[in-house]
Amino acid sequence: MVTLVASEVQVDVANLTVGMYVCGLDRDWLGTPFPLQGFYVYDDEQIAGLRKLCDYVIVDRARSNIPLAVTAEMLMQPREVRLRVTEYRNTTTLAEEMPRAREAHDTAAAFASKVMADVRQGQKIAVEDVREAVMPVVKSVMRNADAFLWISSLGKRDVYEYDHAINCSLFAAAFGRHMGFGEETLINLATGGLLLDVGKSALPDSLLQMEGAMTDSERREMRTHVTHGLALLEQSGVYAPDVVDMVRTHHERYDGAGYPDGLARNEIPLFGRMAAVIDSYDALTSVRPYRKKLAPHQALQQIYRERGRRYHGEIVEQFMQCLSVYPTGSLVELSTGEIAIVMAQNFARRLRPRVMVLTTPDKKLAEEFRELDLLDSATKGDDGKPVEVVGTLEHGAYGIDPTELYLI
Repeated sequence: MVTLVASEVQVDVANLTVGMYVCGLDRDWLGTPFPLQGFYVYDDEQIAGLRKLCDYVIVDRARSNIPLAVTAEMLMQPREVRLRVTEYRNTTTLAEEMPRAREAHDTAAAFASKVMADVRQGQKIAVEDVREAVMPVVKSVMRNADAFLWISSLGKRDVYEYDHAINCSLFAAAFGRHMGFGEETLINLATGGLLLDVGKSALPDSLLQMEGAMTDSERREMRTHVTHGLALLEQSGVYAPDVVDMVRTHHERYDGAGYPDGLARNEIPLFGRMAAVIDSYDALTSVRPYRKKLAPHQALQQIYRERGRRYHGEIVEQFMQCLSVYPTGSLVELSTGEIAIVMAQNFARRLRPRVMVLTTPDKKLAEEFRELDLLDSATKGDDGKPVEVVGTLEHGAYGIDPTELYLI
């Protein structure tokens, strides 16, 4: 059963007209030519395509209150600029982008630390400082997303709230790039990711650093960070709808079991559904006082098992495509017996990433680390066969902690 918000209606495809805003289909978006984030109907050919695939669609009346006989360009209102799908290609190599990615990471880290300290002292969030912090992140991700992901995966984690803010900002920008959003929308996504948990600055450290299970009252207090975050955004003049949506709904769940409002399915805005997956993924791959961190592939598996319940299934699928089969920073075993860490993706052949080899075949740390592009046909083992990934490894396998190896 499809859950609709007040402005949404089911429309038989026979009644579609140009100018309607389609925000849902009667089937999965995957496998269709239509953008997951929603779109305006702008010509008869598009209507014909919808009629072939669907019996009905979900139309948002609030977004469709425009003249019907207009061009596609006129339909793109400022709020909907993100609907233009941008095709991104790497414009720098991993090596070229690394210094800029490191600088962008340091800028975002300094801001995350500062904003938490300022808010704890009763100061407002400086909107111009937020943009200044996320712009280098977005620019780096647009040029080459792997470089920033590589830097982030190897950085030593310090204070969870700061690291989580930086990583969520990065993953939001990278996910938005994968989805084909324009630059301004990537900035909103990165901003929302950075500020997801800013409301935790209003909570006591004793609660944030708890190692055991929370009581019901402690859990209720922890959940107030969403309300605190929204209040801080309002006080600081952060009104961008996409950013507010992310902070407001990143703990809502697709089946309605989340908080603070118990929203479900399409009641949760797109960026909120994306933020839920991003927030959970980074939490699962981070060390927490009450559990060890998961390897990237383990975290993705756990989220995938909850698709259609806690998380929107199509969003999960897209996020997994974004990070690929072997996410950057994953420890893997090669067909040579060597252990390597994934450096970058080869999206033409997702099973053949670029890796850095860390050990000898007998799992002893190598004296020198070397890079291998598994897509290169010349990359062969002693047996003359192409080197392949044969499996993923848990964090710390064979005593290897990449963050201790000074790889960046």
